[in-house]
Amino acid sequence: MARTPAGSPHDPRGKERFNEERATYTVAGAKPDLETGVKAIREVVKTLKPKPGVYRMLDTRGDVLYVGKARSLKARVANYTQPKGLSNRLVRMIGQTRAMEIVTTNSEAEALLLEAQFIKRFRPPFNVLLRDDKSFPFILLRADHDFPRIMKHRGARRAKGNYYGPFASAGSVNKTLNALQKLFLLRSCTDSFFNNRDRPCLLYQIKRCSAPCVGRIDEAGYAELVGEAKDFLAGKSGKVQAKIETQMAKAAQDLDFETAAMLRDRLRAATFIQGSQAVNAAGVGDADVFALADKGGSIAVQAFFIRGGQNWGHRAFFPRNTGDIDLAEVLADVLTQFYEEVPPPRTILVDRALEEGELLAEAFCASAGHKVDISVPQRGDRRRLMEQAQRNAVEALDRRLAESGTRAKTWREMAEFLELEEAPQRVEIYDNSHIQGDKALGAMVVASPEGLEKGQYRKFNIKTAQTNDDFGMMREVMRRRFRNLAENPDGEEGKANSHETIWPDLLLIDGGKGQVSSVMAVLEELGIADRLAVVGIAKGPHHGREGREVFHFPDGREKTLPTNSPVLFFLQTLRDEVHRFAIGAHRAKRSRAISASPLDEIPGIGPSRKRALLLNFGTAGKVRAASLEDLMRTPGISEGVARKVYDFYHAGG
Repeated sequence: MARTPAGSPHDPRGKERFNEERATYTVAGAKPDLETGVKAIREVVKTLKPKPGVYRMLDTRGDVLYVGKARSLKARVANYTQPKGLSNRLVRMIGQTRAMEIVTTNSEAEALLLEAQFIKRFRPPFNVLLRDDKSFPFILLRADHDFPRIMKHRGARRAKGNYYGPFASAGSVNKTLNALQKLFLLRSCTDSFFNNRDRPCLLYQIKRCSAPCVGRIDEAGYAELVGEAKDFLAGKSGKVQAKIETQMAKAAQDLDFETAAMLRDRLRAATFIQGSQAVNAAGVGDADVFALADKGGSIAVQAFFIRGGQNWGHRAFFPRNTGDIDLAEVLADVLTQFYEEVPPPRTILVDRALEEGELLAEAFCASAGHKVDISVPQRGDRRRLMEQAQRNAVEALDRRLAESGTRAKTWREMAEFLELEEAPQRVEIYDNSHIQGDKALGAMVVASPEGLEKGQYRKFNIKTAQTNDDFGMMREVMRRRFRNLAENPDGEEGKANSHETIWPDLLLIDGGKGQVSSVMAVLEELGIADRLAVVGIAKGPHHGREGREVFHFPDGREKTLPTNSPVLFFLQTLRDEVHRFAIGAHRAKRSRAISASPLDEIPGIGPSRKRALLLNFGTAGKVRAASLEDLMRTPGISEGVARKVYDFYHAGG
């Protein structure tokens, strides 16, 4: 048994650091059976203490099978040494376990947060997982400018300002932002655009901005609008509407009909936001509502996002790996993973009692910095809201099951058309992208019966092939994709979600006979041609007509589908998705190349110094031709930096 210390991870939101010890325990000579798994766990139990923490089950390759947390690590892990009383799912997990990693924490609440972080990072196949590829959008009212900007925001909340959300979708954010711009006339432009205006832009003309960039409103007047926006987004919409109504009445009384009309339009915008609430959330304040529905082994969790008594949208989640897990535990796992990304509100309403509800509330309180209450509503507005969420959960699950049935039929028919033994579980689609050989790259997208697996997409920067040789590029992509897997053909026992350790069931190649031949040549070279099904999809003789795609098989046969075939439509969708991904990646690569500068090659010259040099001299060529004295006179450039730039261009005389 070996013990190896390692470093400490951070809290998911970066606010604090866990106090922890970490150790990895392994058993030599492990074989894939239950007895060996139990033996490995027993060896770990001997070293554990009754402390809170997180444990990770590892397989023979060191990949994470399961992440769990415990109030007492010793007692919790010891349960796995008695598999007779455990579910089939846990017995399978124990049978694959060959090592464990242990992290101790100060409290069980800290362990809960760390567990969520590890589940997100490792995506273990025996944990309940949220399958959600996109982060949630927020509205950001920035506070780092005299005239704050209102904007849509995703990702880490580093910018200084007020964040409002989450919203269920980008569409709901965009609609709300449009209405807010009409209501409060706040600017949405970037700071650079704002600083370089000498006349109002179109948004001012269509009454969606107050044009602070050219002085059409002073700082005090703009600050008043910002204050009103904050009140409105915080749920004080009635106060804001009453104020606008008073101002409109006064303007009409003073015969200032232009101002009155502008205020009328603002009032209509406020009414639009209030009237677009599909859910009656009045009196609820800030709350998230979660309801669960299950049918036929599938589960849907419906979430409503209520802020300031306003409904900011709803979204259904369909967690994976739920198996024989208790429904309340599934909901608790969904909450834990959801709030690893999103700051929790003060109130979380659920449709059933959670065994660890108090622990969840304690953990969310620690991460959010304010009290969080988790409760099951019994009466009044909250109960009616929960009933609506429950109805939506059932309807979402019914739609999901209907779609799954249709999708499963399409996959079966696709397997029959492509002459596969059974419906594939993993399809990889490949394409190349370049412009006359420039900035060439290959792209891979992945699809499963559950949909597109965007976390599995991969780009291949072409390194050795001639970049005007499509066949050569495809050969390079195939070698890089399958070389390691061919050397380790048992890779399917490794990470369940890694392209490096799992075999696809079908390769769908964007191209015709030449591309398919190139792929087969590499697969035969690697000795794995018999393990993979390969089909090419190419446009037919009439390239401009949709539905005339020709499917090319490795033996030279060609097949087509009727133009109204669901299978054809599905395969076109996969082909279009790899097109989209390849072209997007290629554009990003070109953009980076265009924005590159010769100054990037100078050691110690970062973005701010590069900007200072370009502002002073205009171009990189003029920087290169500048004398040492001219470089030293550049604002923001010290004598040492100026000498470094000069020496870089004039070394050796």
